[in-house]
Amino acid sequence: MKTLNFRVILFAFALIFGIVFSIPSITQSESGKKITLGLDLQGGLHMLLGIKSDVAIESRTKSMAATVKYVFDDEEIIFDELRMVDGKKITFELLDNDDVAKAKELLKKELEGTTLTQNGLKFSIEMTPEEIARTKQNAIKQAVDTIRNRLNEFGLAEPTVAKQGEDKILVEVPGIKTQEDEQRIRELIARAAHLQLMAVDEDRAARVMTMNKNEAKSYGDVILPDVNTPQKYLLRQIPILDGSMLTDAKVAFDDNNQPVINFTLNGQGAKIFGDFTGKNVGNRMAVVLDNKVYSAPNIRERIGGGHVQISGNFKLEEAHDLAIALRSGALLAPVFVEEKRSVGPSLGADSIKASSIALALGFVLVILFMFLYYGMAGAIANIALVGNLFLILAIMSLFGATLTLPGMAGIVLTVGMAVDANVIINERIRELLHEGKSIAKSIEDGYNNAFTAILDANITTLIAAVVLYAYGTGAIKGFALTMSIGILASMLTAIVGTHGIYQWLLPKINKKKLNFWFGIKTEGRQ
Repeated sequence: MKTLNFRVILFAFALIFGIVFSIPSITQSESGKKITLGLDLQGGLHMLLGIKSDVAIESRTKSMAATVKYVFDDEEIIFDELRMVDGKKITFELLDNDDVAKAKELLKKELEGTTLTQNGLKFSIEMTPEEIARTKQNAIKQAVDTIRNRLNEFGLAEPTVAKQGEDKILVEVPGIKTQEDEQRIRELIARAAHLQLMAVDEDRAARVMTMNKNEAKSYGDVILPDVNTPQKYLLRQIPILDGSMLTDAKVAFDDNNQPVINFTLNGQGAKIFGDFTGKNVGNRMAVVLDNKVYSAPNIRERIGGGHVQISGNFKLEEAHDLAIALRSGALLAPVFVEEKRSVGPSLGADSIKASSIALALGFVLVILFMFLYYGMAGAIANIALVGNLFLILAIMSLFGATLTLPGMAGIVLTVGMAVDANVIINERIRELLHEGKSIAKSIEDGYNNAFTAILDANITTLIAAVVLYAYGTGAIKGFALTMSIGILASMLTAIVGTHGIYQWLLPKINKKKLNFWFGIKTEGRQ
């Protein structure tokens, strides 16, 4: 028998690799990486979310107002009466006619997609209809990305978050078993996590308990409650800065060993923060999260470096979830649950059982057919098929992929596709043997002649699977993933591996036993 060739060694390595790394998934052991079961197999939480996209317009307008204030202060342009009107318009008045041209140029540069209206020294800024539509669409897209990031940081395996229709978001979270976990996930998803640093209106702060919202609005202020006490704060409506300038948020502990959240601002945010604290020593600045005041400390000195702390009598779990929400970004518009249902694991157990039976039955039938029809050539193809299945499981385990019911269907389909390559090769070998060519020549030419057809078929199928994965969601991605892995694995096992085994066994293949080796009765020639 010939010395082992590189094809056999490569196939043996792939087979050992597949067996070793698929064991945790097969045995469901606690150690090692393994495949995660999808929502349809292990149960979990299914939600359809709506989004209040109109709120995104108000948030964008407030952000533009903060930009106006920062730019004018930075360029020493004197202005007054900076207000938000109905959450859609910004108004202000310049006090020096010489600043008009410079102000217009700055606003044109800083605020794209807006229209500027002038009446003497009074100005108003509004978003264009196109910018409004774009902002609403961005709010939906940003909500999808933000919710996905939050769930990923939470440590959940393969949650599905996708836009559905024009203004809906589909969220599927497998593995949620208890009401407490479900509630925590819902709060994490729905939390706006809108962080703002706002100045306290010190001139009127003493009157806050007797002031109503309309009176506060007339002064350009807003009344917000304290997160833990009945106290209220009168704050300037235009924030100093917001969470869009936040780069990181981490849980820490204060001097009393209570959880707090330390967050860091980007370069622009740190400069704005430092400039404001330097000019407002002795005044208060409120840390506001989702329209609730968490703290409003007095500014004792200029604070540089862009490091800020949120304290609010947090529980450790709450602080951890809030830090995740802050890191992943604020929702431009709040989301709400339109439809919710919990999927029990019993359906998954039935699905797993039925799919496992289908996989086992299909696998056994294919193996029997190949062995009975092609003899030892069929047995060699079956060895490659076993290696292919182990490789699929191993690769999915290493990447922590999620296996869904359509994904199991993809594996069943891959069983047939994987053996199809060897059917083509074996038929080419049999044709050449019928023509009287030698066994060695028939094997080599059989592989060479079949390779192009196999490669073309697999590449076209792989392209379709990649497109399905790129544009599909949820279960479709699972199907496309198992198909893609199966196709790539079959190229290694069904072509490289079986070819190496033939080369290794060639001296043992007797031309008088072609029925045993290839399932034909024609005598060949050496």
